[in-house]
Amino acid sequence: MRVLITGASGQLGGALLRTSPSHMDLNAIGADDVDFTDLGMLRARLVVEAPDLIINAAAYTDFGAAEREEDLAREVNADAVAVLVEAMEDTGGKLVHISCDCVFDGAAARAYLPDNAANPLSAYGRSKAEGEAHLRQQDLLVRTSWLYEAGGNNFVRAMLEQMLECREVVAISDQISSPTWATGLARTIWALAARKASGYFHHSDAGVASHYDVALALAEEALALGLIERIPAIRPITTAEAQEPARRPAFSALDCTTTRAFLGNEAAHWRANLLLMLQAEKKLG
Repeated sequence: MRVLITGASGQLGGALLRTSPSHMDLNAIGADDVDFTDLGMLRARLVVEAPDLIINAAAYTDFGAAEREEDLAREVNADAVAVLVEAMEDTGGKLVHISCDCVFDGAAARAYLPDNAANPLSAYGRSKAEGEAHLRQQDLLVRTSWLYEAGGNNFVRAMLEQMLECREVVAISDQISSPTWATGLARTIWALAARKASGYFHHSDAGVASHYDVALALAEEALALGLIERIPAIRPITTAEAQEPARRPAFSALDCTTTRAFLGNEAAHWRANLLLMLQAEKKLG
């Protein structure tokens, strides 16, 4: 089977490459290889690659900038997805597409099920929801939340850098979801693909937390590993105080019951995976 990973230079793309099964005929493209806003270039590259399966980890992910550049976010997160689907329609292949919790509005009283209706609050969320809408019944959608990886561009590493530089760190305490280690997500994606799953699935680490909760755990683990020399003051703030440029769902935990039952395994708790990520971060230096 010829497998193409898009977004290979991102944190999930890298995790997919590191965890890929050895028997795969695998290729990968990143932002330096194909401009996802140039749909003609993308179509031409897909003809050359001729994959049986595409795992689409490419995305416009600048949450705040999407409010100013919604057209650009839509080109990458929705229009390019339509081109990937078109290519798979032509060859009889399958698309595995990665989306996120920001397609939901955060008003639910329980964790979101895969078939719950999307109702995004932000330009970024709208672009991701539009991308989802292009998928066919035989394709596979995997939603995740609060993704992070060693060496990646993410909120955990941003917090760690602040802890190294500042005597006080602030973290939002009234947004709740599930932090998710990209390596664990990659393993789930490969497992779903191996079992020829189709439809909508969710994957996140077990448990829920706010960024404030993550900051407290991060400080403890980073100190124990010698990544920081002291624990700074960690002050909780509200979403209103943070004055973020775009609205995020206040509660966006994902119900992963279907995924876990389908694969016959359990997700690790977010704090256990946070430690694994920090151990990997220490090895990176």
